[in-house]
Amino acid sequence: MTSPHRPTRRRILTTSFALGASVALGLPTTARARDAAAGGDVVPVDWQRLGSYPAQDAAGRRVRTILAGSSRYLIGPWYASTYRTYLPDGYIDLKGTDERAIRLPAMAAVATTALVTGVYDPATLSAANATIRTRNLIRTLAARHLANNSSPATRWGNGWQTALWAYYTALAGWLFWGELDDKARRDIAAMTAWEADRLTTGNDLFLVGTSGHQLYEKRRDGTVVTPGDSKAEEDNWSAAVLSLAEVMMPGHPRAAAWKRRNLELLLAAAARPADLTGTTTVNGIRLSSWLRGTNIADDGTLDNHNILHPLYMVAFDQSLYEGFVYGLADRSAPRAALHNITRVYSALVDKPFTAPDGTVKTIYQPGSGRIHYPEGNDWGTHFPFYFGNFDLLVSLTAQDTGIDPAAATWERLHNEEQLSLMARFTDGRTYGASGENTYYGREHRIGAMAGQAFLTLFVARNTTKNRLRFA
Repeated sequence: MTSPHRPTRRRILTTSFALGASVALGLPTTARARDAAAGGDVVPVDWQRLGSYPAQDAAGRRVRTILAGSSRYLIGPWYASTYRTYLPDGYIDLKGTDERAIRLPAMAAVATTALVTGVYDPATLSAANATIRTRNLIRTLAARHLANNSSPATRWGNGWQTALWAYYTALAGWLFWGELDDKARRDIAAMTAWEADRLTTGNDLFLVGTSGHQLYEKRRDGTVVTPGDSKAEEDNWSAAVLSLAEVMMPGHPRAAAWKRRNLELLLAAAARPADLTGTTTVNGIRLSSWLRGTNIADDGTLDNHNILHPLYMVAFDQSLYEGFVYGLADRSAPRAALHNITRVYSALVDKPFTAPDGTVKTIYQPGSGRIHYPEGNDWGTHFPFYFGNFDLLVSLTAQDTGIDPAAATWERLHNEEQLSLMARFTDGRTYGASGENTYYGREHRIGAMAGQAFLTLFVARNTTKNRLRFA
């Protein structure tokens, strides 16, 4: 997953340097992006060949219920209260170009995975009308990306988090490809290629908007570059759009570059000090030679917001989602996506932490869906599905070897807790009081996670064969 994000971020480079480097490295221009990627470059998902997934297993029933409720809320009451007008060009009014305006509808579009997997609940809105609304979100988001839009007032892209927004939009577009017209298809392809292209250069940093994104919190010599701020989450959400671009457009001239960069960012995201020595090679990359720093400790923990932060440990769900992205194309995901996941998961389940009062606790509380935050949690109090989602992915990818209890046990505990939160409401929402989760996109995060979790189950347990493979 990607957990909630900081509202601001530290600048790594000066604007003037970054702009000069953008020219030198040949970042895509709007015209080049549209020339380089057209809707015809995209290989659609072959749903008929993939089979189906009835979700009759226990975990599947839980995730199906979460996705059905969340998607019903987002494409129903939330959409209806948020988008009331069309602009003269025929697109909905997104009401801005910031995270709230772009990321939230993109996550809502991912939640409507429910429509293409047979999970959608039409109790309050027909599937036909839900499809129309989803199409409106996808086509508008793609059209407003700077690869397709020259208006400074309405365009978005080339920012520190926009690779993630593009990933969500492109994923929803790929899933709904058959519902889109040629213009929307071209816009999605151009947007995806543009965001992927700008991420393909650099080891210590790569370009993001008018600043640079540092790949590592700490350098090889231990020097802390971004104190209290692991770059793991940012690396793996950047990897996400690269993987999706390469899978969607395998014949594109830049596909090989996207594939290589995806591997590099996955490995950088999970890099730990022990990786800087030795002979370990993953997907052809020797870690000790390529890595220039680290983002997690050798024990699998990491920090963000200047605390040891379990919510950002489970942000490695974004790496594990590559399993379904490649699986939908019947391809093996890169083994790099699994790098150090077992170590991170072990830290959640088994690592003891001593509290100020002398008591010793693990992050996962035995026999319970509750979470212990050793140094606090600045995002609120209720996040069971963030952990239940990660548990599911770890279980499906067998990254809990040697860990007791196993991930499947924790998935049940955490997702039953999630279902209890949802049972308080009739419209599919999860949250009530603002303090439960202070992120303004909290419902959308649930929907995006549930959509991707269900797709992972879909490729792992469908009626034809298991396509959740890593190599």
